[in-house]
Amino acid sequence: MSELLKRTLYGLIFVVLIVGSILVSAQLFAAVMLAVVSIGTLEMIQLRLSPKMDNTNAGLVVLMNVTMYLIITLVALELIPFKYIAINLLLMLSPFLHALFSKKYNFSALAGIYWPSFFLVSVPAGIMILLFNETLTGKIGGPYLLLSILVMVWVNDVFAYLVGIRIGKHRLFERISPKKSWEGSIGGLVFTLTAAVLYSYFTQIVSLNHAIAIATIVVVFGSLGDLIESMLKRQAGVKDSGKIIPGHGGILDRFDATFYAVPFVFIYLMLIR
Repeated sequence: MSELLKRTLYGLIFVVLIVGSILVSAQLFAAVMLAVVSIGTLEMIQLRLSPKMDNTNAGLVVLMNVTMYLIITLVALELIPFKYIAINLLLMLSPFLHALFSKKYNFSALAGIYWPSFFLVSVPAGIMILLFNETLTGKIGGPYLLLSILVMVWVNDVFAYLVGIRIGKHRLFERISPKKSWEGSIGGLVFTLTAAVLYSYFTQIVSLNHAIAIATIVVVFGSLGDLIESMLKRQAGVKDSGKIIPGHGGILDRFDATFYAVPFVFIYLMLIR
């Protein structure tokens, strides 16, 4: 199987899994994202700590991340009261307690795993479930809001690549990602804004102003998320965060832009309510 065919096939499987689970129910999507959080946390451990962390300590890091994700998810699905989300503030202390009782890993090493995985994996994944909750997000919340954000991320990613390959000459951030260009980034923005305008016009779910604002947030912060993950991989000396998706790399490779953009979209939705 050629690399292009493999990449296309597994890319389609990934899209069908994510989009299909969103359309079926928030509960099914939450279950899919539980697996994403678990695998994404393991990838973060591999990026941030060398030599490799043993299974017991890695399992503890994954457990704390899964717990944080589940608390946000249970709140989002209205299975527990909102006040329980305060437990996550206690979970933020995990690297201190882990380091206190660990004879192998110091605080700096553990903090470099816990906090990035909290902020770049488990919390954003939980916020994606919160987008289903119309009590928090208002009438524009629900599966189609989440789908629109994902489509914007994918449109920006695809067209930034295509435009960059075609006419890209000025490097965006050569030290971190030598292939990304200003021309590609602008192209991604233009096509994402176009997609947002069309989405607003044909669905009438989100007003034009809000659609443009969300698209801009997705492009700006999604691009930053992509660069941040590229920085972590470069520092770890690896090309991909993992190998779970043939032709695409790891979970973090697929969700880096989404996980960084979604919290800022959520903040915007809170501000406009």
